[in-house]
Amino acid sequence: MSASDDLKRVSQETANRLDAVGVWLNGRESTDELTNMQEAVERFEAAVQAHGGDLMMDEGVPGQVSQPDDPHFGLPRRAAGEAVSAYLERVARVTDTVRQHRKLGGA
Repeated sequence: MSASDDLKRVSQETANRLDAVGVWLNGRESTDELTNMQEAVERFEAAVQAHGGDLMMDEGVPGQVSQPDDPHFGLPRRAAGEAVSAYLERVARVTDTVRQHRKLGGA
């Protein structure tokens, strides 16, 4: 398998993961954009978990409105046509909000 094939495979796996959590993709995202979105989602998920959120409840099923434990714990949806850079900024802001939010079941 060539390096190009490996890159395509990894990009597809990343796209599948993003799709599974409800991140809209237009199919034209670069490998770097996919990676940056995946890393932003992982930072968001880590912040949610650190504050007592349950990702199975908070992310819900793709294509359906989720009912997170706390409204702060819902992963922002990327709007159709939204630039990757705008989505990354939005996820970063929401991640910061989660990090400042009180922990569920605690102080």
